[in-house]
Amino acid sequence: MPQADGFGLAGIIGMPVAHSRSPVIHNYWLKAHGIRGSYVPLAVKPERLEDALRGLVALGFRGCNVTMPHKLTAMQKLGRVNETARRIGAVNTIVVEDDGTLSGFNNDGNGFVQSLRDARADWRGDAGPILLLGAGGATRAVVVALLENGAREIRIANRTPEKAQALASDFGAAVSTVAWEDRGTALGDVALLVNCTDRGMVGKAPLEIDLSRLKPETLTADLIYTPLETAFLAEARARGCVTVNGLGLVLNQARIAFKAWFGVMPDVTPELIKAIEATF
Repeated sequence: MPQADGFGLAGIIGMPVAHSRSPVIHNYWLKAHGIRGSYVPLAVKPERLEDALRGLVALGFRGCNVTMPHKLTAMQKLGRVNETARRIGAVNTIVVEDDGTLSGFNNDGNGFVQSLRDARADWRGDAGPILLLGAGGATRAVVVALLENGAREIRIANRTPEKAQALASDFGAAVSTVAWEDRGTALGDVALLVNCTDRGMVGKAPLEIDLSRLKPETLTADLIYTPLETAFLAEARARGCVTVNGLGLVLNQARIAFKAWFGVMPDVTPELIKAIEATF
């Protein structure tokens, strides 16, 4: 719902939110496309989320992104939610419609899949087995996107097996579990390997996995983008694998949101990458 003076507002709701690179990304695109507007961080406590969502309409926002801890609870307070977000169980993008109602979407999985295609244009979900490490909310978004793009065999390995089993049970026979201690063995025949945990992120413990069975043709991805190349990705690259870091997910999901709010599908340019890297 555009403001009367044509100035477009969007933002990101979360707590904390100051660390987000989304303002850098969207404000870069607003300037690049000559669009009058601004994208702002909105620190919102959980108990004020409903007030904040109503405020989007009153303040003339086009919409917002949603990050932790609001992705699940925000979905329950929206007028409509698309099917992909319902399958994931969370929203990451809200659009203020022309009638003032709020629509919810989750572009994380689609952003991840596009990052795979950016790295390997001929990537297909049905190219072979897929191994995902971790069973949190990020994994769920990836599973939904992979299934929507033709994946036939997805394996999930998680330290807590019950979480992996609960996730797999929601998606039928195409999704199964692997014991955490067998993760190194289970990657021997996979076409895609993805770290969906926070292991390897700046300030976190490294991801421990034996990559000796990893084949050079296995596309290897990490949802982490701080650092841009984790030790996990560095070792996979040294073994000849094409690797994908988490920045591609962030940028591609942002492109979808920007188009929904401002009517333009922006490009990811080297200048934008430099602007983001300067924030690390």
